[in-house]
Amino acid sequence: MSAPFEERSGVVPCATPWGRWYQTLEEVFIEVRVPPGTRAKDVRCDLRSRHISLAVCGQELLQGKLFDSTVTDEGTWTLEDRQLIRIVLMKTNRDAGNCWTSLLENEYAADPWVQDQMQRKLTLERFQRENPGFDFSGAEISGNYSKGGPDFSSLEK
Repeated sequence: MSAPFEERSGVVPCATPWGRWYQTLEEVFIEVRVPPGTRAKDVRCDLRSRHISLAVCGQELLQGKLFDSTVTDEGTWTLEDRQLIRIVLMKTNRDAGNCWTSLLENEYAADPWVQDQMQRKLTLERFQRENPGFDFSGAEISGNYSKGGPDFSSLEK
């Protein structure tokens, strides 16, 4: 189990007009397609705790208030193969109950099925952290998993 949980289990992406976004317990990933040949100096990316702004060659691609707060100093962006911008935001609230339903407060919401799959994935990731000797990456979950699933922390070991 050397690979991170999301690499073993895949991601649950939410498609957008400019690319996609997805999340883990700790991070939100944003992938923005840009014209081939884009250079880093063409990119203007401003990452704040509750706000994001991304422009390429002077054209605004993404701008608004994030769904929830992030750790400002931990946010990064990279330009890959001069055609994809990958933004990684560190969530402030890192528990399975904090499943973002949209990227921005009123934009880029996950449809109900995708939202359900995201919540299942975060709940399995939580179980993986609580039980490091087991591999939950291929597990199926049913029942009450909303808000991070049941809390077993009060049970005796």
